[in-house]
Amino acid sequence: MSTRLKRILFLLFFVSGFCGLLYQIVWVRLAFASFGIVTPVLSVVISVFMLGLSLGSWAGGRWISTLTQKSQKSAIYFYAMAEMAIGLGAFVVPRLFSLGEKVLLNLGESNSFDYLVFSAFLVSVSILPWCLCMGATFPFMLAFVKEVYASDPKIFSFLYQANVIGAMLGTLVTACVLVELMGFRSTLAIAGLANFALAATSLWLGRISEATVRLQQQGISQRGPAHHGQGTALIRLLLFTTGFISLALEVIWTRAFTPVLGTQVYAFALLVFVYLLATWEGTSIYRRHLSRGCVKSTTDLTALLALFVLLPIVLNDPRLDSLGTSMGLATHLRIFLVLLSVFPFCAVLGYLTPKLIDEYSDGNARAAGSAYGLNVLGCILGPLCASYILLPLAGVRTSILILAIPLVFSCLIKHERPITRLRWVTGLSSVGLFVICLFVGMSYEEPLRGERNFVVRRDHTATVISAGEGMQKRLLVNGVGITSLDVITKFMAHLPLAFHSGESESVLIICFGMGTTYRSALSWEIKTTAVELVPSVKDAFGFYFDDAGRVMNDPKGKVLIDDGRRFLKRTKESFDVITIDPPPPAEAAGSSLLYSEEFYRLIKQRLRQGGILQQWFAVGEFKILQAVARALAHSFPHVRVFPSTEGWGYHFLASMLPLNHSTAEQLVARLPERARQDLSEWSANLNATQMMQRLLSQEIVIAELLSPNPTITIRDDRPYNEYFLVRRLLVGSPAASSKFSGVAR
Repeated sequence: MSTRLKRILFLLFFVSGFCGLLYQIVWVRLAFASFGIVTPVLSVVISVFMLGLSLGSWAGGRWISTLTQKSQKSAIYFYAMAEMAIGLGAFVVPRLFSLGEKVLLNLGESNSFDYLVFSAFLVSVSILPWCLCMGATFPFMLAFVKEVYASDPKIFSFLYQANVIGAMLGTLVTACVLVELMGFRSTLAIAGLANFALAATSLWLGRISEATVRLQQQGISQRGPAHHGQGTALIRLLLFTTGFISLALEVIWTRAFTPVLGTQVYAFALLVFVYLLATWEGTSIYRRHLSRGCVKSTTDLTALLALFVLLPIVLNDPRLDSLGTSMGLATHLRIFLVLLSVFPFCAVLGYLTPKLIDEYSDGNARAAGSAYGLNVLGCILGPLCASYILLPLAGVRTSILILAIPLVFSCLIKHERPITRLRWVTGLSSVGLFVICLFVGMSYEEPLRGERNFVVRRDHTATVISAGEGMQKRLLVNGVGITSLDVITKFMAHLPLAFHSGESESVLIICFGMGTTYRSALSWEIKTTAVELVPSVKDAFGFYFDDAGRVMNDPKGKVLIDDGRRFLKRTKESFDVITIDPPPPAEAAGSSLLYSEEFYRLIKQRLRQGGILQQWFAVGEFKILQAVARALAHSFPHVRVFPSTEGWGYHFLASMLPLNHSTAEQLVARLPERARQDLSEWSANLNATQMMQRLLSQEIVIAELLSPNPTITIRDDRPYNEYFLVRRLLVGSPAASSKFSGVAR
C-alpha cells in the first residue's frame, strides 16, 4: 500500500475515533438530563453504543460484497455514506432524547420496572442507528483496501490503532476543553461537521482511485476465513470473553475508583483516557512485533491478563491511604497508582484483540467484521451484567474476582503447545494473587469493618454505607461522604417554611440524604414529599433515627425514588416550599442539573403563589458560587443568601414575591411547637430563637456574589460547575477569603 494512501486512511480513522468517543461522552450526559442520573442510563448508553458497533461491523462485513457488486461502486462510497449518517446523528440524537423524555413522564418512579424497560428502549432507539454506522466503517474500509491493495492481511490492526489514538484524544479534548468552552450542542456540531468532512474526503478518495474499474473487471472475494476448526472457535471464544470482561471491569472500576478519583466528569474521562492509552500502546507493540515476526502467543497473553486483572484490587486497597499518609504521599500519587493498576491489563488487551482479529480474518472484510462484532457483543453484555447483577449482589472486590476466574482458569488448563516460562510464572502468580485478594484484599466498600456500627447496602444505582454512632453517624455513597447529622439540614426545612407568608400546606424535598430535612419538614405537620435517586439511601433512614418507623408511617409524608428534574416534569402538584440539597461536591458529574437556569424554570412552575425555593450550596470554587447565584438571580426577582451557622455553606432563598424581613423572634413564632423542638434538638447551648438569630445576622447581599461577567452562570448546555479545567489552568483558584469561608476563590 502506498504511503500516501496509508496516511489518508490513518487520518480518516483517527478523526472517526475522535468523534466516536466525543459522541459517547456527550450522549451519556444528555441522556442523564433526559432520563435521570442513574447507573442504568450509563450502562444502557454504553451497551447500546457497543451493540451498534457489533451489529454494524457484522452486517457491514456480510453485505459489503453484495453492495459493491450490485452497485458496481467502490466500498469507499459506502464508507462515505456511513460517515455522513453519523454526522446527522450529532444533530438528531438530542432531539430524540427530548422526545423520549416526554413520552416517559407518565411511567412512574425511575426505579419502576416499566420505566427502566421503556427508558432503555428509547435510549436504544435514539442512538442505535448512528452506532450501527460507526460499526460498519471498519468492514467498509477493509473492503476498499482489498480493492486497491489486495495483499495486506494485517490492515485491521493498522486501522484499529488509528481509531484508538483518535478515541483517546477525543475523550481528553471533549471532557477537558470543548464542552467547557463551547457547550454540549456546539461540541456535537463540531463532531457532526467532522464526520461530513470525512465523508467528503472519502468521496474524493473514491474518485481518484481505480477501485471501481478493478472491481468491475475481476470482482472481489469476501468469503469467510480460510481456516476453521478448534483454532477458530478458540479465537471467537476469546474475543467474546475479553470484550465481556473488559467493559464489565470499566463499569466496576468507575465505582471502585470514585473515592480516589472523585465524582467529577474528569475522573471518568481520565479513566477512559488511560484505558485507551494503554490499548494504543498494546496495539503499537503488536504492530512492531508483527513487522519483526516475533508476535507473542495467545496463551502467554491470556496468562498476563489473568495476573493484571487483579492489580486494581491490590493498588486500590484503602489501607494504602494510611500508609501513604505516614510516608507523606500526596493525593495525586494515589491517583497515579490507581490509574497505573489498570494500564497493564488494558495494554495486553490492546495487543491481544487486533492480533486475534488479524489471525481470524487474514485481511478479509467479512471475517474481520464478524470477529470484531463478536468482541463488541461481549462489550455489550459486560456493562449490563456488572450494573444489574455483579455490583448489586457482590460489590466491587468480589465482582472483579468473579470476572478474573475465567482468565485464571485459562492458566490451569492444558494447551497443545509447550508451556513457556512466561506462562508458568504468570500463571502461578495469578493464582497466588487471586487467593490473597480473596482472603486479604479490601475495597472502599469495606473500610469500615473495624467500626462497631455500620451497614452496607447495594442496589443497581450505588453502594451505600451507613456508619458511626450517636451524632457521629454518616452517609457514604460509592465511598464518597455525602452528609452527617447536622443542624444545617434542619434549617433547609425550617428556614424557608418560617419565611413563607401565610399558612404552609406542602413542601417538596429533592435529595433525601439521611432524611433529616424530611423529618424536620414533617414536624410542621404538613404534606411532605421527598425525592431520592438511590433506593438504598431511603432504606438507610432507620439507621440514623430511632423514630424512623413513626416518621415513615406518617400519613402526611411520602418518599419517592426518582430523578428530581424528572419528578418536577411529571408531577401535577404544586408546593409552598421546595428545598434542594445537591450531593457534594459542587463539581460532581451531573450536579449542574440541580443548579441550572432550566432547572429553576421547572421549580417556578411547581411553586405556588408566594412559594419559596431553598437552594443549598456547600463548598467549592468561588466562581461556581457566583454561577449559582447568577442562575438564581436570572430566574427569581427576589433572592436572599444566608451563610450557615456552621461556618461553611450557604442557604439561598428565592421567590417570585418579596421575602419578608422578619426578626428571629417573629420567624420562630411561626414554627409549631414540635418544629421548634426539632430545630433545637441537637443544640445543648442555644434555643431555636438564638439559632435563628445567629443565622440571620450573617446574611449576605446577593449582589456581592454576582460576577461582573454575566456569562458566569449555569445552564444545561453550559454546565459551568462541572467543567472547570481550562479556567483553573488559566487563572488558578486562589484561596478563600474570610468573608466567604469554605469557598475557594
